[in-house]
Amino acid sequence: MKLQPDKSNSLTINAYGEGWIEVNGQKFDHSLIVSSLPGAAPKAWEVHRFEVLKSENFETLALSGAELVIFGSGQRLRFPQPAWLRPLIERGIGVETMDTPAACRTYNILASEGRKVVVALLLET
Repeated sequence: MKLQPDKSNSLTINAYGEGWIEVNGQKFDHSLIVSSLPGAAPKAWEVHRFEVLKSENFETLALSGAELVIFGSGQRLRFPQPAWLRPLIERGIGVETMDTPAACRTYNILASEGRKVVVALLLET
């Protein structure tokens, strides 16, 4: 799906498809963390399957400085175990879970509003 350009100064997810995501014109074929925070760059997320997720994967997100974290769980909606989210909850950071395509669209909307949002996008291999 091709997304319309956004007028935000933060990173923008331009397009996505099965097995890839395009951020600011650069195509990625692995799980990715994208942040709306100033000076952020897309960062590889070392998770390749939902079944291998653990709380350490979410600890990185908790230290990002975001007020909200969106978890894109892949091509279908799957909810993380509450223990995995503990690092975020303990810091008072909001967490939303949705499939990866919905997470891409939601991130763009919130980033364009100037929100401090981080999206963790699972692309399973």
